[in-house]
Amino acid sequence: MSNREVSSKKPLVGVRVLVGRPRHQAGAISAELRKLGASVLEIPFIEIRKPRSFRALDSVLKNLASYDWLILTSANGVEAMWDRMANLRIADRALDHLRIAAIGPATKKAIEQRDAKVDVVPKEYVAESVVRNLRKKVKGKHVLLVRAKVARDVIPRELRKAGAAVEVVEAYETVVPTSSQAKLKTVLKNPKRRPHVVTFTSSSTVKNFVELIGRQSRRRLRGIQTASIGPVTSSTLRELGLQVDIAAKKFTIPGLVAAIAKSFAGRPE
Repeated sequence: MSNREVSSKKPLVGVRVLVGRPRHQAGAISAELRKLGASVLEIPFIEIRKPRSFRALDSVLKNLASYDWLILTSANGVEAMWDRMANLRIADRALDHLRIAAIGPATKKAIEQRDAKVDVVPKEYVAESVVRNLRKKVKGKHVLLVRAKVARDVIPRELRKAGAAVEVVEAYETVVPTSSQAKLKTVLKNPKRRPHVVTFTSSSTVKNFVELIGRQSRRRLRGIQTASIGPVTSSTLRELGLQVDIAAKKFTIPGLVAAIAKSFAGRPE
């Protein structure tokens, strides 16, 4: 097999990619990148924690019968909600009457793995697309939105404008993993380990990364490309003074990997 054939099948040979997803979620993107020849370094920019209090979540879970719609925005939210239902001994059949909307295929898969039916998955995996899909369906309905502690308010704001009664409940929170700070600084200073690409899969990963590496983030990233999973993440990168070098066309992990591979596919031998 020629070098050209090898490079076409493994366009990321010799490319170091830094993955910042939480440890329990990094495996999927890392495996796909390695299949394409990349050298992957995993340093989490984000850590998932239980909320400080389950009071609000427990309250809505005990009253699921009062809701018409359930919206879940991440696999983390799905896991947190079902774990709490199990803790409260609430049977899965308590969800049978609900129509369920999921943002993205990973969220949909997580829900279906728990034997629940997903009714709506927006074409684009961003809040605005959820609103477009649901605006005409939720008028006069009671909607439960389960999400992270810190999240954008697009969905509840716009669905309320459409005539829905929306209740937002926090199922988990994301925090900065302080143990990653020293690891990141060491890697960025080492020419043999310094990544060619850093992946960002949410606005939280961008904000936490900038906090971890400090105010001189742009200087520290000189010569390193950023890879963004979608428009909201890209917007956050720009807001924090970072450029977007690689942007996924499909706002999924496979879409992000494909965009990175395409970016490096045309390298000279």
